Amino acid sequence: MLLGRDGQGIIPIAKQEPEPQEPKPFALPKPYLTMRRMYAYLTKHRCIDRDVVTAFVQEKLLYEDDPHHNCVFVGRGENGEARHAHLRSTGSQGKVFRINVESSDIKHSFHKNGTDRSLYVFEAPIDLLSHITLYPAGWLEHSYVACCGTSIQPVLERLRQNPKLDTVYLCLDNDEAGEDACDGMLDTLEDMGYDVERLRPEGKDWNDDLWAKRGKAKTPTA
Repeated sequence: MLLGRDGQGIIPIAKQEPEPQEPKPFALPKPYLTMRRMYAYLTKHRCIDRDVVTAFVQEKLLYEDDPHHNCVFVGRGENGEARHAHLRSTGSQGKVFRINVESSDIKHSFHKNGTDRSLYVFEAPIDLLSHITLYPAGWLEHSYVACCGTSIQPVLERLRQNPKLDTVYLCLDNDEAGEDACDGMLDTLEDMGYDVERLRPEGKDWNDDLWAKRGKAKTPTA
């Protein structure tokens, strides 16, 4: 019996199932006192225009966290409350760190609402900012969303909240994952009646194109 046998076979030992954990409520990371490291990373290491960074800072969509000095890209809901946050390390050496804050609602990922009928869709917030830097004409009138991945849910939420939008520009990465995601989004959005166009970066992503325009070779950790 002590060996787990009843004389005829092995007595099954019941496994204790772990108690289900309640998900933590969503909360933004604590902001740092300044944004110097974030500005240095985005403008010097990523070549993004300083005025573009400042525009998102002023709308409370971007800041630097404490104590890790990550870039925090904030996604807000219909009433302006924070619902999503994507963290990106500001270090230019070593392993890249990027993650969505626990309990973020993917539908409300990093975005900006405009006044015209166009929506530009990206995988990462840095690609969104890079595209604006590359093509600044009229950018304040356009709507933008970074999916923080390749899910279509943030795109559908932008379209739901902004019925005037009728044209979608898919600006995902120029790689296999980006192409596959674009194909799926294009089919879904065209079936819904939207005009859809694929805008493909020349490099892997729009930050690659921005580096090339600045005459620089992108580092492997960028």
